[in-house]
Amino acid sequence: MNIMEISLRQRRTYRLIHFILFLCTLALLLAWMLFSVPAHAARVKDIATIEGVRNNALIGYGLVIGLNGTGDKTGTLFTVQSLSSMLTRMGITVDPSVVKVKNVAAVMVTSILPPFTRTGSQLDVVVSSMGDATSLQGGTLLLTPLKGPDQEVYAVAQGSISIGGFVGGQEGDKTQKNHPTAGRIANGAMVEREVPFLFSEMDRFKILLREQDFTTALRLADVINESLGPEASGALMAHPIDAATVELKVSDAYKGREVALLSMIESLNVKLDFSAKVVVNERTGTIVMGDQVRISDVAIAHGNLTIRVQSEFQVSQPPSFAPENAETVVVPKREADVVEEDAKIVLVKGGTTIGTLIQGLNSIGVTPRDLISILQSIKAAGALHAKLEIL
Repeated sequence: MNIMEISLRQRRTYRLIHFILFLCTLALLLAWMLFSVPAHAARVKDIATIEGVRNNALIGYGLVIGLNGTGDKTGTLFTVQSLSSMLTRMGITVDPSVVKVKNVAAVMVTSILPPFTRTGSQLDVVVSSMGDATSLQGGTLLLTPLKGPDQEVYAVAQGSISIGGFVGGQEGDKTQKNHPTAGRIANGAMVEREVPFLFSEMDRFKILLREQDFTTALRLADVINESLGPEASGALMAHPIDAATVELKVSDAYKGREVALLSMIESLNVKLDFSAKVVVNERTGTIVMGDQVRISDVAIAHGNLTIRVQSEFQVSQPPSFAPENAETVVVPKREADVVEEDAKIVLVKGGTTIGTLIQGLNSIGVTPRDLISILQSIKAAGALHAKLEIL
């Protein structure tokens, strides 16, 4: 045996060892993915929010100038009044009856103020026409205060509008892309007032579930208490208040460390529980059903009745030696045909899951729209143990 043969065997052995190690690592990774998170589990941050930590809507009324003749018409009184009032505040007295506003448009400005936004932060704003302006292309929004529901000014907006499209051509040959009477200003608002929310001074938090369920609320409290360890039985404790709220009390050990506490809690996995529901959209024929849906003993008969009416036009010519005023005419010939398919009966046993039900209904050739009617009939018969929601 020469040196080259020994070296080749060693390389093959090393490759085999590396391949075996790769398979072991892959198996461990798959086992961790399968068993580390329980079935139907989700993170707390994906199913719940913290009371008080929410967005706030802002709204304001303003003027857009610099339009190329696409602004509000002269008959739009509130635009004329707004422009005249603005000029008066700037020391220019004008007669509203002589003001032309074809380059000006009245708009509503909206924005969202996220939680914990500080003074000086910038927000995106949406600008929408109120009058009969045909386009906001090339316009500039003048300084506009944005107010909250309490009528306090929280931000001011100003800047050039981007509508993400265009309008061109004349009425006979007009081209339009996207919606020209609504636009957006990126970072167009400056926050001038903060929402009063003393996060660091709270001694307890309320965790709000997006989908109300008593079982999920109880499981959430248990998972939090288990993750907190011995402290959960002392000063720090989570307990459900109702189907949508879990209250978390902050102990002295976490004073000043509320962010770390909530960060740990929102990364926890909770096994979800929810009521059985069947959602039906009759307009599109879409049906969505969960795996918790159960059906009692029921027999389903399905059959179609088809009525078809067909018209055929035939040419009727006058016979030989007919009078001179005889004409060739078109005579319609109608035929009616009625076809009734044999009804198929399917027996569904009690406790059947939704997967078995779908297989049984597919075996008799039902369409999604037929399935909608069948589900409604099963629900009316009291055999469908789920909430039937029709959109």
